[in-house]
Amino acid sequence: MGRKPKYTFSEGLEQMVSEYDVASQKQHILLVARWMDEHAPGIIIGQELLNAARKMQKALKEKGLAQSTINNRIQVVKRVLSLSYREWDWIDLPLDGKLSKPSPKNERHVYLSELELAELLDAVPERYQIERKVILLAMLTGMRRGELMALEPRNVYNGRIVLKPHQTKNGKPRVIPLSEEAIPLLENLPFATTGDRVRGAFERARKAIGRPDIRFHDMRHCYASLLASKGESLTSIRDLLGHSSVTVTNRYAHADPTRFDSVVARLPRIGNQMATKH
Repeated sequence: MGRKPKYTFSEGLEQMVSEYDVASQKQHILLVARWMDEHAPGIIIGQELLNAARKMQKALKEKGLAQSTINNRIQVVKRVLSLSYREWDWIDLPLDGKLSKPSPKNERHVYLSELELAELLDAVPERYQIERKVILLAMLTGMRRGELMALEPRNVYNGRIVLKPHQTKNGKPRVIPLSEEAIPLLENLPFATTGDRVRGAFERARKAIGRPDIRFHDMRHCYASLLASKGESLTSIRDLLGHSSVTVTNRYAHADPTRFDSVVARLPRIGNQMATKH
């Protein structure tokens, strides 16, 4: 038997995109492809790609990207490696397991008040009207940018956004109710813009209000935090965000001012006990 032909990472991406629905990963796929083209052009799927992915991981860390974002980029490479071994028979060894994705559980999270969110939205430059809609919808639904950019008319039904399994990060369907403010934002889908333009509009807005620390993904945390502050249960917030467990959602518990009310209500009236004895 002869040696197997060698395939490049670019060929792997093209194969993956042609065979699978990767709408929710589109932005990360484009950014990983761009990084590889710049730093490792023509990289071959195998140990070379594994080494390049580790270099990318280190570079993104040094750049200050959130661990969850880095993990999403690494997942693109892991999936190509996995398919190359398990589905396409392009490589002889399973290499995807050799790429680690450190837990992002200790990440910082930024929570903006309703007024701060309004100031951020108002600071979006006039020329970014469509992008402004995307940013506002992120605030009102807690959806990820990739999920928003992949929305189609069929995703909107009876005052709700209905995401199919292939459109979510965890592969599970999700239903997100829409407020009166959110419904008009979905009149023309898909959004006639790009992830890069949305990012550009968001970065200009955060700079205008003097908050360069804010990230687009923080809109998701703000949505959850605001729901918790209104007394919404953590299990409901978990389902709306599409978290795998309520443990992940617990980070928003601090925002619920009523969470201990029922405990206090069960405490006895100590002073009254003595009053009845006199």
